[in-house]
Parts: sequence; C-alpha cells; structure tokens
Amino acid sequence: MLLPAEKNLRAVLARFAAARIDHDALPTPETGRMLQESSETLRAMTGTHTVKDALRTADAMLEQYRADRGGITQADEALAA
Repeated sequence: MLLPAEKNLRAVLARFAAARIDHDALPTPETGRMLQESSETLRAMTGTHTVKDALRTADAMLEQYRADRGGITQADEALAA
C-alpha cells in the first residue's frame, strides 16, 4: 500500500477530530454528515474498515514518517531504555 502524503493524512485526521468534537458537542444532521465523510476518507486513506483501525494505522504511518526523517521513534526509545 502506498503511503498518503503526510500533510494529507494530517489534514484528514484534523477534519475527523473536528467533526468528532462538533458532533459530540451538538449532534445535528450536518455534523453527522461531516463525521461520516471524514471517517470514510480516513478509512479509505489508511486501507482499513473501521475508524478504530484507521486511527491505529494513521498513527503507525505518522511514526513511519518520523522514522523516515531520521527522528527517534517510540520503538527506538523503548530499545534504548
């Protein structure tokens, strides 16, 4: 699977988070639609079937981006401990 561009993944995650907060705070048909659309986009972008799996996969992708930039990953920190 090809990784989406980091900025695109972060943008979708931000849209999902905003939609989740808006819908939890004051559910309306519009907030429900925005949550559904952002959830579908996130699942498609990560190649998963559930939002929970999509968020887990997105976290792994972000970790991969950090590793590719030469940043220290959580796994590296655990090995160093």
